[in-house]
Amino acid sequence: MIEIDEDDEMVLALENPLGQLVQTGPITFRPRMDKEQFHRFLLQNGDFKIERDKNGYITIYPPMTLDSCFHEGVAFTLLSIWSLKNRKLGMAYSPSTSFDLPDGSTYKADGAWISMAKIAKLTPEDRKHIASIVPNFVMEVRSQTDSIAKIKRKMTEVWMENGVQVAWLIDPIREKAWVYRQGDVVEDYTNFNATLVVGDLMPGFELDLKDLKNTQ
Repeated sequence: MIEIDEDDEMVLALENPLGQLVQTGPITFRPRMDKEQFHRFLLQNGDFKIERDKNGYITIYPPMTLDSCFHEGVAFTLLSIWSLKNRKLGMAYSPSTSFDLPDGSTYKADGAWISMAKIAKLTPEDRKHIASIVPNFVMEVRSQTDSIAKIKRKMTEVWMENGVQVAWLIDPIREKAWVYRQGDVVEDYTNFNATLVVGDLMPGFELDLKDLKNTQ
């Protein structure tokens, strides 16, 4: 990690060697890092999306394109607004949030929601760090650099296998979406003329896929 002045944060992406490594796409490697070292690495490189699978392989993703940031932003904004109106039920967490999962992996979602019942089990100290907690709900919004096959595996092998109750996968590139629920078949939406709902877990929360369509 290159040391820079706080006033020079705008040039971080240019000076950090990770920015050069991921210019052409995601990179994956397997370093010798324990959990504490990996957490430190995450926090030192907060401008990058970094995840680690259950076998210790780390993937670093390139910055998102303008369109991808728009799609992710719309989806998370709707989640955040609903969550703020329903604070007694739980809290929404932004795409910057990392979760330590039961299988030993550490992943981020493009939006996550955790019930107050789960949050209450964390100590104040837990909440100051990357927490070992499984969100009740997650959403993933495919970006230009995401492989649809890989992100589908993430939905099943990461989120659902670790105990997420409901998960949305939204593909603005092909205008498709999938809803995953524990113990149920995957709901497949073949166009954006539909509205996604979570159900009883998050009553009233929905996303009209037409809101994610490109305006041009």
